[in-house]
Amino acid sequence: MLQCGNVVQVGNACGAAAHQPRQQEQPHIALYRPTSPHIAPHHPTSPHIATPHRPESSPCIIALHRCPASPHIIQPRHPTSPPHITPTSPHLQQQLQEAGSMVHGQGGVRFQNWAKTYGSCPELYFQPTSVEEVREILEMARQRGKRVKVVGGGHSPSDIACTDDFMIQMGKMNRILKVDKEKQQVTVEGGIFLSDLNVELSKHGLALANLGAVSEVAAAGVIGTGTHNTGIKHGILPTQVIALSLLTASGDVLECSESVNSDIFQAARLHLGCLGVVLTVTFQCVPQFHLHEVAFPSTLTEVLDHLEDHLKRSQYFRFLWFPHSENVSVIYQDPTNKPPSSSASWFWDYAVGYYLLEFLLWISTFVPSLVCWINRFFFWLLFSSRVENVAVSYKIFNYECRFKQHVQDWAIPIEKTKEALLELKAALENNPKMVAHYPVEVRFARGDGIWLSPCFQRDSCYMNIIMYRPYGKNVPRLNYWLTYEGIMKKYGGRPHWAKAHSCTRKDFEKMYPAFPKFCSVREKLDPTGMFLNTYLEKVFY
Repeated sequence: MLQCGNVVQVGNACGAAAHQPRQQEQPHIALYRPTSPHIAPHHPTSPHIATPHRPESSPCIIALHRCPASPHIIQPRHPTSPPHITPTSPHLQQQLQEAGSMVHGQGGVRFQNWAKTYGSCPELYFQPTSVEEVREILEMARQRGKRVKVVGGGHSPSDIACTDDFMIQMGKMNRILKVDKEKQQVTVEGGIFLSDLNVELSKHGLALANLGAVSEVAAAGVIGTGTHNTGIKHGILPTQVIALSLLTASGDVLECSESVNSDIFQAARLHLGCLGVVLTVTFQCVPQFHLHEVAFPSTLTEVLDHLEDHLKRSQYFRFLWFPHSENVSVIYQDPTNKPPSSSASWFWDYAVGYYLLEFLLWISTFVPSLVCWINRFFFWLLFSSRVENVAVSYKIFNYECRFKQHVQDWAIPIEKTKEALLELKAALENNPKMVAHYPVEVRFARGDGIWLSPCFQRDSCYMNIIMYRPYGKNVPRLNYWLTYEGIMKKYGGRPHWAKAHSCTRKDFEKMYPAFPKFCSVREKLDPTGMFLNTYLEKVFY
């Protein structure tokens, strides 16, 4: 239960999930896109806002104006206000009116992340429509000594976006500002969802070279936490950013790139939401392409013994290990000229892969030993045969997320993949009472030079573990979590920034050679800590 005015940490859930290769129209068991009746998919406003009911006649206070759109600006569908938002209290509204404010905040709003594992009740909730409105919100926060957090799609399975003070939801600043077909670049406002951007880029014959599993996330958010997918020739998503603009705590707008404000650019490409408000992002794109996905069964021994061969064989290679067994599903994704095709089946994808699985996982909360059987049974049922799909790239990259879940995801040096995974397997075998839901998802990414990137200066293996919450029920996971974290730290791991972890500043100083540089930039841009919150205090103090 959330108490307004307090950040409540009730779990850590996120994106990776039990997957089966997704389909052109109707994905398989891959559990990525929200389909909960409490969430409006593809809704750039705030799918994560749950608020008290108000009568239909009650006014909904919101940002008051928007500058006329430029004729050169492509307008995605315009977001509407989230339903049942409690207006700002009369006392606060009077204060804002006396100050001559052109933006109005909303009070009584309860924020929750997608998995409903973290939440907070910000004092004021804003949906600005222009840079001037954002600047005025920051000025108001300075005057009243408030902190500010910017939120996008609310998918981060941690409290990184939570605040008790001011929350800014950027869903109404979601325009595509410029498409340069010759340079294959696109400049967008920070609040645009990648699900909208993918469609618009496709109309121009362009695409992003790589995407995470979820596209109902804001452009500024995916770079803020270092979203990644897989492919040893591809970096995390922030490596596709070539420029951005940042509104700082002082109200200044900084243009940043490799050649302008280069130090700030290196920090802001993975900014953790603590440097300012990202107003615009410029992505380097590629020509639109289709992907041919092939998933086939294998064993953990075979994959680990021939890891280099698999990495060379497929541009976007990953695999799913089913704990308490040797079973593995290998997934290759590669560009193709083949026509779209799909092996979607409602019966297998939903009736079996969702409804039956959730019921059995719920039963296993009373009899934990069933988890071993469930993992083996569903591998045999859904992953033991070869499956192929062809679709435009973003439909292959994206997965549907159906189950609420707890997640951990760390990046280790790629050469440590075999040792770390075998040690995790041995730990489960040596402790029969410690159970693990399927899958452990293993992905790969190219090293980069972004200061706080988990792949900083090294090619990396991301090892993602998961525990589902059937029907919203929490499952015991502490021993599994601590064992996994211990193994990741032993092999030089770095945690995914969006996901809950136990690391502190002392850990990060050891993990990241450029951590002092980032701290220096942060202290310069935000000397009073306007953009900090509980999560970030653990990182920087």
